[in-house]
Parts: sequence; C-alpha cells; structure tokens
Amino acid sequence: MKIVMAFGSFDLLHKGHIYYLNESKKYGDKLIVVVARDSNIIRFKGKSPLHNEINRVKQLKKLSIADKVILGNKGNIFEILTKIKPDVICLGYDQKPIDKEIKKELKIRNINAKIVRINSYKPKIYKSSKLKSKSK
Repeated sequence: MKIVMAFGSFDLLHKGHIYYLNESKKYGDKLIVVVARDSNIIRFKGKSPLHNEINRVKQLKKLSIADKVILGNKGNIFEILTKIKPDVICLGYDQKPIDKEIKKELKIRNINAKIVRINSYKPKIYKSSKLKSKSK
C-alpha cells in the first residue's frame, strides 16, 4: 500500500485546498493529511490562525477526501515522518519548507519518499492570504 502525506494549515478551507487534496490522493492508495498545530502556525507565520487546530481537523474530515486527518507534532514538524513513513509527500506549490530541507530530513530518518509539488488551482482567486484579506 502506497501512503501519501499532505500537509497544511487549512485555516480558511477553499477550492484550492480541495484541489490540492484530490490531486495528492492520486499519488497513492491512502492519503493522510497532517494539519499544522496552532503553535507551529504562530511560530512560522507570526500570527494565529483564524480557526483553531481542532476545528480545522473537523472541517477536513467533513470533506471525506483524506483517509485519515491528524494533527502534526508540536515543535519538530518533521517528527511525524518517522511515525507514518510515507511513500509520497505532496506539498502545495507555495508551501515551505523547500524540497532540499525535506530531503535532508527524510535521509536522517532513513525514509525513501518521493516529494511532489501540486500545481496551483486559480491562485489569483483561491489563495488563503488573499481570501483572508478580502474577509477583513
């Protein structure tokens, strides 16, 4: 069974996220979606998400795209790789970290996973930062 992992904040769930998850699912048999912790979003983006991590997980589960939706680790965001050992890691076109950093973390954990960048879906319309600024 080929395990695919997709990551994200999924704060303002939109059609771009749905596209990203549906495309990610095509790369394997089981899609596991890892939702960023509130504390990690604050650490990396410098601001709190609009919706807390529990609500974001619930919203993703309601979509019924992923086979499993879980919260990421607090602190070391790469530790979840050791637990799941994915075959494929799907990331959005604009997601950080860079592929080089992920490859380094995979090597440290002795995991041979393919990294796939999913193309954008109408980024001039469906991009979280743009949608958040419109809602203010």
